[in-house]
Amino acid sequence: MSTKKRILFIANEMSPYLELTEFAEIVNKLAIKSNDAGLEVRCIMPRFGTINERRHRLHEVVRLSGINVSVDNDDYPLQIKVASLPNARLQVYFLDNEDFFKRKFVFNDEEEKWYDDNDLRTIFFCKGALETVKKFGWPPDVIHCSGWMTALVPLYLKTVYKKEPVFAHSKVIYTLGSDTFDEKLSADFAKKALIHVSLKEKDLDNYKDGTNYALQKGAASYADAISFGAENIDKKLVDEFSKVKGKKVIPFKGWDTDLTEYLELYNDLASK
Repeated sequence: MSTKKRILFIANEMSPYLELTEFAEIVNKLAIKSNDAGLEVRCIMPRFGTINERRHRLHEVVRLSGINVSVDNDDYPLQIKVASLPNARLQVYFLDNEDFFKRKFVFNDEEEKWYDDNDLRTIFFCKGALETVKKFGWPPDVIHCSGWMTALVPLYLKTVYKKEPVFAHSKVIYTLGSDTFDEKLSADFAKKALIHVSLKEKDLDNYKDGTNYALQKGAASYADAISFGAENIDKKLVDEFSKVKGKKVIPFKGWDTDLTEYLELYNDLASK
């Protein structure tokens, strides 16, 4: 039986597949560095329509596809695709769905209009990522979330999924990033995000405004550890989460860091 520690990256973006901010390259480097250091690594991200399947050699994982993910009282089929990260022997899994991701743009349409269903897309992705890990039967020791679209994962892990055997020992890190949108998710986003009767509206108090700030604050409040993944992070987030009792915090160390601080954190969390 493998004694390797397992780390799962759940991200909005990752080089070379999608690069919206500079942190996309950091996710790529972290995955490779963790793999090279002897950790067992897997990555999950959305299969946005801008990702070229042929160029990146994505193919469907039939044995994993076919899950239905229920969001706001509707069921949406989850299709799972996989690719091997270039120059590394590790797998990146892409979550796809006709309704949410088969578009030519990411979060805004051709006229730069914010997609009205970005709230549902976010809930689908976060729930779908955790359901995919259940289907793997692959218990991660550490789950590193980055990007606002992953913000519900720490909440769900600490509530709805906390008794799932596959997540029994999982610790979660959330990386706070720069503001990447000025819009808001729908006014009833928090209600739609109640994916199980065990969740209460008060559990989503930090999230309910649906702003970039609210999503990141919510994620950081439920995470076991926090990192700062950019220079220009909302001052309120910096003030609130730079020093948090009971949470490990990694400050931003510039884009040329060798990322050793992350490996140390992964090993520290995985050993608890």
